[in-house]
Amino acid sequence: MARTFIANFISEDQIEQAILGIFTGRLGYRHLNCLLADLTGRSMETEVVIEPLLRKKLIHLNPAAPEAAIDFAVDQLTKTRLDQTDFQANKELYFLMRDGVTTTIKNTRDRDEPVTIKVIDLVDESQNDYLVVSQLWLQGSYIRRRPDLIVFVNGLPLIFIELKNSTIALRNAYDDNLTNYRKDIPLLFHYNALCILSNGLETKVGSFNSGYNHFLNWLRVENEDEVPDKERIKDFAVSLDYAILGLCEKARLLDYFENFLLYYNDVKKIAAKNHQFLGVNNAARNFGARLKHDKENTDTGNKGKLGVFWHTQGSGKSYSMIFFARKVFRKFTGNYTFLIVTDRDDLDGQIYKNFVGAGAVSKTEKCRPQNSEELRELLQTNRRYIFTLIHKFRFPKGKAYPVLSTRNDIIVIVDEAHRTQYKDLAENMRTGLPNAQYMAFTGTPLLGSKKLTNDWFGENVSEYNFKQSIEDGATVPLFYHKRVPEVLLQNDDLDDDLAEIVSDENLSDADQQRLENEFGQEMAILKSDDRLETIAKDIVFHFPRRGYLGKGMVITFDKFTAVKMYDKVKRLWDEEKRAIQSQINSSITQKEKEALRKTLEWMRKADMAVIISEEAGEEEKFEKNGLDIRIHRKRMLTADDNGKDLEDKFKEPTDPLQLVFVCSMWLTGFDAETVSTLYIDKPMKDHTLMQTIARANRVTDFEINGKPKKNGLIVDYYNVFKNLREAFASYGGGKIGGGERPDEDAPVKEKDQLYVLLQDAIDQCDQYCKNIDINLKTITESEIIFGKLGMFDQFADIILANDDQKKQFIVYDNTIDALYQACLPEILGRRKDFPLVAVISYLRQIIDGKNQRNDLDSAKRRISQLLDESIVASDEFKNSKDTISEPSYNIKAWRQIDLSKLDVDKLKEEFKEAPYKHIEIADLRAFISNKLEQMMSKNITRTSFAQKLQQIIDRYNSGGSITEDYFNDLVDFVGQLKAEELRAAREGLSEKELEIFDLLKKENLTKEEDQKVKLAAKSLLHRLYEEKPTVLLQDWHKDLQSQLKVKLVIQDILDKNLPETYDKNVYDTKCNIVFNHLFVQAANGGRAVA
Repeated sequence: MARTFIANFISEDQIEQAILGIFTGRLGYRHLNCLLADLTGRSMETEVVIEPLLRKKLIHLNPAAPEAAIDFAVDQLTKTRLDQTDFQANKELYFLMRDGVTTTIKNTRDRDEPVTIKVIDLVDESQNDYLVVSQLWLQGSYIRRRPDLIVFVNGLPLIFIELKNSTIALRNAYDDNLTNYRKDIPLLFHYNALCILSNGLETKVGSFNSGYNHFLNWLRVENEDEVPDKERIKDFAVSLDYAILGLCEKARLLDYFENFLLYYNDVKKIAAKNHQFLGVNNAARNFGARLKHDKENTDTGNKGKLGVFWHTQGSGKSYSMIFFARKVFRKFTGNYTFLIVTDRDDLDGQIYKNFVGAGAVSKTEKCRPQNSEELRELLQTNRRYIFTLIHKFRFPKGKAYPVLSTRNDIIVIVDEAHRTQYKDLAENMRTGLPNAQYMAFTGTPLLGSKKLTNDWFGENVSEYNFKQSIEDGATVPLFYHKRVPEVLLQNDDLDDDLAEIVSDENLSDADQQRLENEFGQEMAILKSDDRLETIAKDIVFHFPRRGYLGKGMVITFDKFTAVKMYDKVKRLWDEEKRAIQSQINSSITQKEKEALRKTLEWMRKADMAVIISEEAGEEEKFEKNGLDIRIHRKRMLTADDNGKDLEDKFKEPTDPLQLVFVCSMWLTGFDAETVSTLYIDKPMKDHTLMQTIARANRVTDFEINGKPKKNGLIVDYYNVFKNLREAFASYGGGKIGGGERPDEDAPVKEKDQLYVLLQDAIDQCDQYCKNIDINLKTITESEIIFGKLGMFDQFADIILANDDQKKQFIVYDNTIDALYQACLPEILGRRKDFPLVAVISYLRQIIDGKNQRNDLDSAKRRISQLLDESIVASDEFKNSKDTISEPSYNIKAWRQIDLSKLDVDKLKEEFKEAPYKHIEIADLRAFISNKLEQMMSKNITRTSFAQKLQQIIDRYNSGGSITEDYFNDLVDFVGQLKAEELRAAREGLSEKELEIFDLLKKENLTKEEDQKVKLAAKSLLHRLYEEKPTVLLQDWHKDLQSQLKVKLVIQDILDKNLPETYDKNVYDTKCNIVFNHLFVQAANGGRAVA
């Protein structure tokens, strides 16, 4: 496909114009520029749907529908949904837009007859209207917003596009724009299918309620074989070009809208990622081709083989499975049944839960047979989904397996069932379902010379490997760390049979005997008490001292070792807590005490558990090994008072369950996003090893102590290094090279590489600072080191001269901090190698205003703490109190200033003498922002002040004002805040009353009318909060009857008290505004409860 490459962008306007050229020139969209005038035909700015266009298209798509049916559909599509959350409204409207609006009409016999009004033609793309609107003003409850671009289909706003200047970090489009827009103009996102954020150099796509880490690139347009040159894309600033062509081409947009959006557990909207969209469509095309071959009786050699869907672990295969099934149901004629087959109870449960969560099946639906007889019965029905273990196809040896169903519309989806899919059970399944179609979804197909997976299921229909997923951001990078070498086994030539045998935790008697006969020596070493004690000590030291304190998994040799390791770690954990408490009590620095207290607090809260499968006679078996399984089994089988079992707890990021001990369970198909560390002490290879390490590669937006998850860590106690390299060569897109280290392009790198990445990030930050005349190394190289705080003030003043400079520096600091955290705890012994880390971090604190620079004692303490962290310090300096000089510049304690006592003129005079003007401005801005936030929390109509403040800032950043004018503008703005803060007293109103008064008043009121509006505000609040019967009950906003009572009270009070000049339209508008305000307050846990 030919591509339009866009020149390097400078401004948002240039990006916008170039992209509009693609929309109108390449894709055939209409365009309206509403910067100067609203050309959409809306009657009010509060409307997010272009109703005239919607009505026109509904009539066009439903020519036989009566006017009343069209009116009903328009009403259903445009009515506000204040009684719902944004997620609920988005979900309800999505199904209305996709499936149509159902109503009733009178037929020729004057009887009610159901009819569905089509909203979007999902078959013939030419029947719809495609419109891209730029700079459209939208009025929310309190504030106006103007998104850069909105894509409308038939007048419905399906895609939101936010653009930033190419010099601004893309994250700002999410934090500064999308987040605020969702809050200020939520109705726009009730219809939203997809959000696109771009600064030209980088573009990310996600759903409206996704966290930023779930916004991903879209760089493959037509097929997954495309290999995007990311450097070239960045150099030519064409990332948005790829996303628009890949998603907004009319047929693709309709396909994505219809088939690739999921609503999960009524809390999360899942939008398919680039690889899922392309992969599932490949699979659907192959399915269509298979149907054609079967009908024409061609390609008989592949009859029944739908292919292999090979996507790496953590990339969303289970969701891809749902996308595929849904597309088959919607796009292919037939009465299909999907039989989802696994070979483990826990994996079967995981997949079933995902289908239930996505709404594909209900919890009450019978779709999980308990035995072979039930399976046979279900296969005779027309159920859409059946979930089963392949063991349901077990049959006595020597007997012919019976035919269960001759249906040719059964689609068997096999998920990650390696050892059972090519032997007797698989043969029985195919004998029992001779006409079924078979497809494998896997991250680790069996390869080698036999290529068993392809032999049984057909050729690969889609491939997406481990390395690609990391590059795309679909999974986080993994790092490998070999620890405690003194207890490592020298097992480079480990017999593959050992890893194969212990991959199943429920060993047969024959396998158990074989282990003892053939691998007795290895097992004796592996399970020796001294060795396990050493590993347990290392885990207890390492686990609470990592940077990102995500959840962890200890993978052990067998069930007995899992319990034994739990007992050891639990005992040593308690000992470590006592040791830390002793350290806190000893004479160490305050900084060390604070760090130790945080570690101790985390350790006290942390819980751990054993997760192993149940088997007959297990109590006796464990007792023979001197272990008690009963207490662990009880925990595994028992839910808490909230109905949560151990699996729920481990998946919940905030639950104290932090560490689990497993041997096979939860290593396949288990998805807990905050798992970040794996401790492997078990022989593993090939697909089992790949499945295991993928537990730590999930992306999450959950931050812990303000730290994001940037990578996963594999801690290796068994030396699976050689097997890991080989597994990646097969499954991960890596290579096997010579020597002792993996190739540089290997998907998993040794942890030492983090130090290289950290130094590279430091060098880049250092160079950036040099480019703006800041030499960070002068601080560490100076004789007096941190003796002059003014040096930091000087550097901060330079960075704060421009918002873009500040944002870029923060990006560098965030990167450095994340890498430093990833290097913990080992980097604690190497801090002298990275002296600029502390310098950059301290400078960031000053920029953020976290330091009270007028406090000399605290400044001395901070510098001393930096020196304690081994930043090039001499003994002479450490012992000298006089070396730390007075800070050259004292910043005003803005947060302590009383606005009523502020002398504006004096501030302006003092600024002329200030040595670091940009710091002065930054502190003043921080004070204003904090003050304005407090004032807005009391009166939502003050959002206009926020807009005024932003205009002042934007004017300066664009070069429209000089530094002194900028400061004076800010000081004048403080004067306006001062007057606003005193307005309630001047008006004779409380703050609450003033807020309602501001919502009720309109322009050109006479003094008498003004007084009546004040009376209305007072009367309304008195009735709502003080009189009986109470109407603002707890959770009134969740109940339609309670909402109606509140509306009636508002209407009654305002009808009695508002001036006669408030005609019906104004009266209705004001009633709605006040109700919406109280509703939003109540929904957000605010003040709207009596």
